[in-house]
Amino acid sequence: MKKTLLVGAVVLPLVAMGTYFAFRRAPQAEQGLRSGTFEPPREAPAFSLDGSNGKTLSLRNHLGKVVILEFGYTFCEDVCPVTLAHLTAVYKKLGSAARDVQLIYVTVDPERDSPERLREHLTAFNPSFLGATGPPDELKAVQKAYGVVAKHVVSRNQALGYGVDHSSSLYLVDRQGKLRGLVPFGTPADDIVHDIELLLKMGA
Repeated sequence: MKKTLLVGAVVLPLVAMGTYFAFRRAPQAEQGLRSGTFEPPREAPAFSLDGSNGKTLSLRNHLGKVVILEFGYTFCEDVCPVTLAHLTAVYKKLGSAARDVQLIYVTVDPERDSPERLREHLTAFNPSFLGATGPPDELKAVQKAYGVVAKHVVSRNQALGYGVDHSSSLYLVDRQGKLRGLVPFGTPADDIVHDIELLLKMGA
């Protein structure tokens, strides 16, 4: 099952609180983020969801850290586990700096992804990863705010019943809660590490 990848366009509109955001893919030679950049940086759309840690999870809880937002689901059999494994490698490369970074994994499958299910799944990759779920209408509002596409499809694995095709880019939010980068699926770990380290320094 292929996922919808929103990585091919030069400019991607992101609708958030009535505002259009554009991101620009930065040339490799340019000093700055290697990911697509949001110009100008704006407040990341707020949300308040049920966290895999048993608490209410919102971006405001993590001001002062660089946040990586990933949209996915625990029954995903291809893109999602690859991305989580990739981010596990990113955390290892960051070393002690990883304590100032927080991955938030927002489910696109609230029917099956309970907080407990998310915690069990994410802990297998990294105990510090946090999952977020909630009522379907609230999650759809978050998806819309970030320009995320998600739709149910027939799964090749009949035991699963259905799959979810969804956007596969990562969002980088700086220490002040502003959207900074959009990381396409398949971006090398070293490029993600570069961008996170740069955002950590910006807020220091």
